[in-house]
Amino acid sequence: MDEHKPINIVLRYSLIFIGWASVVLGVVGIFLPLLPTTPFLLLAASCFAKSSKRFHDWLLNQPQLGPYLHLYLDGKGIPVKAKVYILIMLWCTISTSAYFFVNPIPLKFLLLGIAAAVSIHIIRMPTLELPNKAGALDNQC
Repeated sequence: MDEHKPINIVLRYSLIFIGWASVVLGVVGIFLPLLPTTPFLLLAASCFAKSSKRFHDWLLNQPQLGPYLHLYLDGKGIPVKAKVYILIMLWCTISTSAYFFVNPIPLKFLLLGIAAAVSIHIIRMPTLELPNKAGALDNQC
């Protein structure tokens, strides 16, 4: 939060509330495949950046969530394994929902269109190259 630009107290607390609601939804999304995790955590990071340095720092320094947020926010991308997992879970849940739970055909196409758009976004994101652990050990010996 920029100390030189104070924001309205109602706006500040609204952003904090939205940030915490987004953190809760993001964490729930880890366990429920139909609920996305990353967009909610990015929204929380954005809300906290504008309203509370303490909460922003807390979120980015979380051992489980922080590293992924840093990689995404720094533009470094996501690992291949994460991309594959995201795409598999996305298409399994969307296709299951479209086949079993959504009745009107236009809604089925809407779900598939959303899945296609998200897939394109994920595929186009930079892929993080993880260092080869065996190669790293060879270089040190």
